[in-house]
Amino acid sequence: MAAGFGKRLHPVTLQIPKPLVKVNGARMIDTIVRNLRKNHITEIYVVVGYLQEQFTSLEEEYPGLKIICNPYYNTCNNISSLYVAREYLEDVIILDGDQIIYNPDILSPHFERSGYNCIWTEKCTHEWLLSVKEGIICSCSRSGGEKGWQLFSVSRWTAEDGQRLKRHLEFEFEEKHNRQIFWDDIALFCYPDQYRLGIYEMQSGDIIEIDSLEELVVIDAHYKLKI
Repeated sequence: MAAGFGKRLHPVTLQIPKPLVKVNGARMIDTIVRNLRKNHITEIYVVVGYLQEQFTSLEEEYPGLKIICNPYYNTCNNISSLYVAREYLEDVIILDGDQIIYNPDILSPHFERSGYNCIWTEKCTHEWLLSVKEGIICSCSRSGGEKGWQLFSVSRWTAEDGQRLKRHLEFEFEEKHNRQIFWDDIALFCYPDQYRLGIYEMQSGDIIEIDSLEELVVIDAHYKLKI
């Protein structure tokens, strides 16, 4: 998922899409693709939109990687990016392209249940926070909270759930014209009773999401000149 504008990283992303921003010498998306390949995952699809021409070299750099263009990226939320990739949702890992992956183990292709990669947090967070009962996600707080499982943008979907997700995507996008939601809303909020999602536990430091220029500077000080 690499179609967004990355506005929270302006001015860095005015001329380069966020997944291609280099952090300590490596593009964010490279940390994802390389760690997928370490797990012997070579069938990779990158959904692009904003400054999409800058992604074309990835197909040459990584055999098996294919670019999918999202024509709705500038008018719709990221439900549109999954919608244009809906034919590839069986036995799949879905990731945002603007993360930095440090631990390849969190991208293991072996799973029996659909679910999200999460980190347990005792502290208060404003990120999406999941409540889990007997290994199954029972609710999600958009506004965060404390003492829960913080959701990260890495999820796995079985063939059965992927087919279900595809049907729900098509109904929301085509029939209801519900195009300003996150694609994650479908299973977590729109149809929660039709999925039994689990969690895949990670540790702090396995993955980093950079949501602001200030956070980028903390990790890579040379961007300090951009503030």
